Amino acid sequence: MKRALISRDGANPDFHDPVKTTDRFARLLEKNGFEVDVFDDFKCFEDPAYIREHDLIVLSWTIADDRAENIGNIVRAVEDGVGLAGCHGGLCDAFRMNTDWQYVTGGQWVAHPGNDGVTYGVEICGGKSPVTEGVKDFTLRSEQYYLHVDPGVDVLATTTFRNNTCGRDVVMPAAWTKYYGKGRVFYLSVGHTDGVFDEAPEAEKLMERGMLWAARAL
Repeated sequence: MKRALISRDGANPDFHDPVKTTDRFARLLEKNGFEVDVFDDFKCFEDPAYIREHDLIVLSWTIADDRAENIGNIVRAVEDGVGLAGCHGGLCDAFRMNTDWQYVTGGQWVAHPGNDGVTYGVEICGGKSPVTEGVKDFTLRSEQYYLHVDPGVDVLATTTFRNNTCGRDVVMPAAWTKYYGKGRVFYLSVGHTDGVFDEAPEAEKLMERGMLWAARAL
């Protein structure tokens, strides 16, 4: 049986809905036959051997640089083959000051012009990927993430910023996969609140398939 380790900021349940979103992700993983261990703290990463008992790490912490003492254990586990997945600020803005983390995840949040309530589309890229198979383009009303992205990622979906501050439209990656050492990494920029996955079921499908891919279950 595959095992997943979910760590979330349970002390701040209203900041990016870390509890609701990861409860959703846990249900998706359990539906696919995973055993899921859920933690409302960061102490689960203190023991490198315990981390390696899992096939997948799902993280939901935003601006948690004060927890950075255990990042090295996660980085080494991913490098050795443990999968990593997450969405929105819970993964790619988890440790804003840590460049090692940005190197592992493949990107870093820098802005969300218009804040919450922007209506925008997410377009699935062409090409064959088991993550996007059967997933259609979708539209939602939420935060639209502007990111600094590693050119080494494999972009699965994009979103377009219209008439951006640089004076032209900008096509921004919204979902990607990458490898870090032997580990697989999946990221989705959608997920400001748990409700967006009800508004845009295709986003939930993309997250589900991305987690499975990162865990080598797809």
